[in-house]
Amino acid sequence: MTGPAAIELQAVSKYYEDVLAVDAVSFSVGGGSICALLGGNGAGKTTVLSMLLGLLLPSSGRLAILGTDMRKYRYQVLDRINFSSPYVDLPQRLTVRENLSVYARLYGIKQLQQRLAVLAGQLDITAFMDRACGSLSAGQKTRVALAKSLLNRPSVLLLDEPTASLDPDTAASIRQLLRDYQQDSGATLLMATHNMLEVERLCDDVIMMRSGRVVDRGSPDFLLQRYGRATLEDVFIDVARDTGRVGNAVPD
Repeated sequence: MTGPAAIELQAVSKYYEDVLAVDAVSFSVGGGSICALLGGNGAGKTTVLSMLLGLLLPSSGRLAILGTDMRKYRYQVLDRINFSSPYVDLPQRLTVRENLSVYARLYGIKQLQQRLAVLAGQLDITAFMDRACGSLSAGQKTRVALAKSLLNRPSVLLLDEPTASLDPDTAASIRQLLRDYQQDSGATLLMATHNMLEVERLCDDVIMMRSGRVVDRGSPDFLLQRYGRATLEDVFIDVARDTGRVGNAVPD
């Protein structure tokens, strides 16, 4: 079940000099849902996430999280948001414990060591909590990034490839952890991923992007039926290649 919109974009565009990366994108994500933001390389997904986080300013349009205008008042809700990406490195010389402790203090986490112990157990990172982050494998870094993103029990969690570099068994455990977290907390999750199986198993809603625009939207089952495909990967290919298999109208 979803509530009022937790994430809203209204006619948001982003230029990099004379390159239009995001073109008048509008969508909302209902509170308590898990939504995937899909598209090929260069579709605009990472730019959208970066603008929601305030790392980039939109060239035009409005972004809101939890009803708060992120261009004007984002400091009011930053403690209720978090983000995970395996492609954003934590300080390499600090240990996992030191890195997570720094972020926990920034968020004002109480009972810090207890919180770290819980997350370490949930994400199976206890064995390397006192190792330097620079010495970790790609899969280990992915799990540490997820631990960082859950420190403050966010109401809105933005995820970029949340199971990148993980083996199938660990990835399945992470998907279940995220689903359990969403159900227990009522949080809203927006994730960019190229793992279509993950989307089918985890997401309630899918937003498809191409060339900086939203070109389709619906539940995984709706999109499979709409495109007449057996897998979401085939739907993804149809959208990315603009095959014209279905019309371009975006459903309400």
